[in-house]
This record gives sequence, C-alpha cells and structure tokens, in this order.
Amino acid sequence: MVGHLVRLKLALLRNGLRRSPWQVVGMVLAALYGLGLLAVVGAGLVGLSFQGTALRSQVVVVAGALLVLGWWVVPLVAFGVDATLDPRRFVTFGVPRRDLLVGLTLAGAVGVPGVVTVLVGLGTAGVWWREPLAALVGVVGALLGVATCLVGARAVTAAMAPVLGRRRVRELVALLAVLPLVLLGPIMSTVSDGVVTLGTDGLGVVAGVLSWTPLGAPWALAPVVVRGDLLGALARLVVAVATVALAYVVWDGALRRSLAQPATASHEVRARGLGWFDRLPATPTGAIAARAATYWLRDPRYAIAVAIVPLLPFVLGFGGGSSVVLIAGPLTGVLVGWTISADVAYDGTSYWTHLASPLRGTADRWGRVVVAGSLGLLMTVAITVGTAAYADRIALLPALLGAGLGLLLTALGTASVVSAMVVYPVQQPGDNPFSTKQGASAAAFTSQLVGGTVVVLLATPTLVLTVLAAVQGSAVLGWAALVVGLLLGTGVLVGGVLVGGRTLERNGPDLLARMRAFA
Repeated sequence: MVGHLVRLKLALLRNGLRRSPWQVVGMVLAALYGLGLLAVVGAGLVGLSFQGTALRSQVVVVAGALLVLGWWVVPLVAFGVDATLDPRRFVTFGVPRRDLLVGLTLAGAVGVPGVVTVLVGLGTAGVWWREPLAALVGVVGALLGVATCLVGARAVTAAMAPVLGRRRVRELVALLAVLPLVLLGPIMSTVSDGVVTLGTDGLGVVAGVLSWTPLGAPWALAPVVVRGDLLGALARLVVAVATVALAYVVWDGALRRSLAQPATASHEVRARGLGWFDRLPATPTGAIAARAATYWLRDPRYAIAVAIVPLLPFVLGFGGGSSVVLIAGPLTGVLVGWTISADVAYDGTSYWTHLASPLRGTADRWGRVVVAGSLGLLMTVAITVGTAAYADRIALLPALLGAGLGLLLTALGTASVVSAMVVYPVQQPGDNPFSTKQGASAAAFTSQLVGGTVVVLLATPTLVLTVLAAVQGSAVLGWAALVVGLLLGTGVLVGGVLVGGRTLERNGPDLLARMRAFA
C-alpha cells in the first residue's frame, strides 16, 4: 500500500503535466532552480569538507536546523503542504492509517523540494568523508533529519489547522505569520551582523544549543562521533528519534480526527445591509466592483497583500539607505496592480454566475480594475510622497510618481489579460489554510514570471526616463517621466481591458471547466 501511494503521487504528477503546458514550464523552471541550488550547496559542502572539525560541525548543525525550521514554518505562511493525496479521499477504501501515514510521508518527498532536501541532507554526510564512521553516522542523521522535515511539516500544519477554524483567526494568524517573511532581509542582516560580531566562538555556542533541540539533533550525530563522545551521540539520537515519533503521533491523532470528523469552515454571517452593492451603481460593472471591494476588505488572500505593502519602505530602507527606499513607490504600484492576475482563480467555481448572466467581459475587467486601481492609486501616491520626503528628494517626485503610476496602470492592464488566460489551483473559502493543490506552485510561478517580465518591458520607457531624471537631476526629464508613465500606462490599461474582456468571453467556459477540475 505504501508503494502504491507513492506510485499514485507520481501518476498524478505525470497526468498534471500532461493536462497543462503551463505546469510543464513551471516544473522545468522549478527543476532548474533546484539543480542550481544543489550545485551551489554541493560546492559549498565540498569546500567545507576540507575545513577543520569545529567549523564543519558548526555549519552542518546550524544549516540543518534552518532547513528543518523552514520545512516546519514555510508551509504555514506560503505554499502549504501538498494536498494532492488528500487523506480524506481514502476513507472509503479502508486503508490502514499506519500505511497511509508512511505512504504520505514518502510521497511528500516526490517533487522538487523533497528531492532537493533528500540530496542536500545526504550530502552533509559527505562532509565527513575523512572520518568513515562519522560519515556512516552522518547518513543516519541525514535520514532522521529528512524525516523530521517531512513528518514535522505534516504534524505542525495538521495541529494548527483546527486552531484556524474561525475566519477572523485565520486572517490574523496569516497576517502575523507573513510578517517575518516580508522582514526576512532585515532579520537575516541582523543575524548575520550578530554572527560576525560573535565570531566563530559565538557560532559554536549557537550550534551547541541547537544540537540538543529537535531542529539540530539529527545533524549533530556525526560531529559528536568525530569528537569521540559516543554517549553524547546516543543522547542526541534519542532526541532525534523522539522528535520524529512525537511528530508521527501528533499527525496520526490529527489524521484520525479529520477522517472521523472532517473539519468544516465556520461561517460568521451578520446582516449589515447590502454593503458595497448599495453604494456603487446598479450596473454590471458596479456589481463586479462591489464584489471586488468586498473581497479586498474581507478576503485574507487580498488583505495580506495590502498589509505587506506599507512595510516595503522599512524593508528597503533597513540596509539600503535613503536612496534605495525610493523604490518602494514604484514597487507598490506593480504589486497592487498585479494582484488581480489571480482574480478569476479566486472566484473558483462560483465563476459560473458570470457565464450564466449577460455580463460582457469588459464590464468584468473594469469592475475589478476600478477597485484595485483606486486602492493602488492611494497607496502608491502616499508611499511615493512619503519616501521622497524621507530621502529629501522632493525634486524627484514627478519622476517617481510617473514610474509608480505607470507601473500600476501597466500591471492592471497586463493582469486583466493574464487572469483571462490562465487559472491555477488556489485556496478556496473553507479549505485548509495550510494546503495547496498539485500544480498550483508551478502554474502560479510561471504566470507570475512571464507576466511580471511583460509589465517591466512595457514600462521600460517610463523607467528609463525616471532613472535618467534621478541620475542627471533633471526636472524636465522628471515631468516627462510622469507624462509618459500616465499616457503609456493608460494605453496599456485600456488595451488590456479590451483584450482581456474579449479573451474572457472566449475562454470563460474553458476557465470554468479547469477550475471544476481543480475542485
């Protein structure tokens, strides 16, 4: 049964690639990224293997602990645990829960992240090639470390899922959890400065503490054996095995509860009138705009994007100084404008209402653009003016506004076309907030990469004028950037809405069929 589950995961992956060329492109890009990462890490491990025992021990333990922490934390705030093999689908087959757990664990290693993790973990054992016994123990530690990553990720997400049953709690946790990722640059800079300040001795202290924790115990087995501390190695082995066993028990309990009593989303409904539907015009465009405004205010998928934007000046200005912070305004424009690229995917199967009603594609596009554009306009202008004042570059304000507003309009127009062409699996209301469906990452990554590139290319004239105005200190070039940004961006927006509207009318049934297949 365990082997059957792994083969089933491979079959689903293969069929997904056959179904969509975007998933093939995304898988190829992810594989290339994984190979590049393996090459860099592999070269680092080879170089590390020729260093002293102390440095090898410290780097392996700290890096291994960060790897485990990433597997435990990233699914909570980013891609989620792959739910291709949803355990609830096996309820009627009478699969023993133990086989199901083992099979799902091994199936979790099928994919680019899992393969890279396994190879990197086993590669750490090669650091000890000059000490054969330590290398053998390192293989055992690597396998325990990989098991800690896979089983621990499942246990953490399964244990946290019931806590986030209420919508408001999900929104708050998602917002708080994403902040460390947004502030990752400043955090890493602070940690790096701290390590440099502490020096090798400080890194040794950190590694020593981590070696007794569930995060670092598996990776500390080989270093302890090299020192000849067999009793210490046995103690850390107990910690590592106990961690995997505890994670297994937690996941088993959560799985038992989910199979017996599947979690359902709680609906908190309080009548407050018609809301935005009562404030906006009673037209097709107004109805779409009213629903979009409701999404932006109440849907955490949009709320998180809005919450991240005000942090951009702090992130950019933390280590880059007052000049780098000027990028925050244009970056705000492109981020907010590009948000609607997943609007149709977020509608899910409820998109059938668009097809069943006499709704023109341009009305749909304009309704979504009006809300995102209004919010983007306010945020882009506010952040651009604020950062220009902070950097004492008020004279550069016209150029920065040209870049920010131009990118906002261009992103809105491009996203209006992309969302009418591409849909991919996204979290739907009531879904486990820590899960993602097969193909979501690949298709999303591909569409974001291609679409983002198109936005930058279309806005190149404005960006060039902005850079020249900043370098030469020319007010004329600054005003030219503003005019060109508004005119070019407006042209892209209008063209994008018209093309996107026609594309949506033509592809609407096909988009709905794809989203029904995702369900």
